Amino acid sequence: MRTYSPKPADVQRVWHVIDADGMVLGRLCTEVARLLRGKHKPTFAPHMDMGDHVIVVNAAKVVMTSDKADKKLAYRHSGYPGGLRSQSYAVQLATKPQEVVRRAVKGMLPKNTLGAQMLGKLKVHAGPTHPHSAQKPQPLELAHARRAPAGQN
Repeated sequence: MRTYSPKPADVQRVWHVIDADGMVLGRLCTEVARLLRGKHKPTFAPHMDMGDHVIVVNAAKVVMTSDKADKKLAYRHSGYPGGLRSQSYAVQLATKPQEVVRRAVKGMLPKNTLGAQMLGKLKVHAGPTHPHSAQKPQPLELAHARRAPAGQN
């Protein structure tokens, strides 16, 4: 039996909308990266962009476990000597929450042009609205990514 290799014309892309309100950042982003990569499809091929489009709304309401929001730092470098800048995730969530989600997903995708192409199918919005209603996105519920209420383990 020969190995099935999908053709670019065989790729069927679906639009998903995910409400990030109360979701844990890492658990949300692993599922988003899985959808962008196309690993949820039976025709997945690692050398092709098989993934769907993903819209994340309410990115400002994403949570981090423990006290990571205050203690964990996000780094960026200007490229010049002494150009390393750091900022806590609490500050980033207050100023640019969509960038926090986008960078977390970017770290979970392949580090090549294929990963950049997959990241282009991610749309992140800080608020509850998005301008992509013409694409008829399907709501996707990720119950396991929600933070458990206090006292439940």
